[in-house]
Amino acid sequence: MRKFIIVLFFITLFTPVFAQNAADLPKLYYINVPIERIYPSNEGYIIQYRNSTGSVSIIGVPNEWFSDAAGRADLVRLQPGTDWPTMSIFYSNGQFSHVRLYVHRSRAHQTWGNIPMGSDVNRFFGDRNSFNLEF
Repeated sequence: MRKFIIVLFFITLFTPVFAQNAADLPKLYYINVPIERIYPSNEGYIIQYRNSTGSVSIIGVPNEWFSDAAGRADLVRLQPGTDWPTMSIFYSNGQFSHVRLYVHRSRAHQTWGNIPMGSDVNRFFGDRNSFNLEF
């Protein structure tokens, strides 16, 4: 009986190693970018972020991407504290998968901004099927 338990232990220990084929798994990776300012608008969120050269770039995240559980964007409100807002862009097999915005809960925080009335924000939401981040 003791040998049976030892053999059963080793079988259960090594079975998960052979259960998955690594060739079938998607290659997932993400890029995390600090957010400088967030501007909510009727079209979506306009995000100012720092690129790798240190200059500020702007990108738009359409409201339609936040619409359902399997959408292309998530808005996560941070707990009160000193965490700075970030944007994580997820890729699957080299293609854009979704974006997640980690923002301050309070709209009074210095990273939230307002867009003046009558401003044309459509230029930030040109292609609603892709997400082209400037590095």
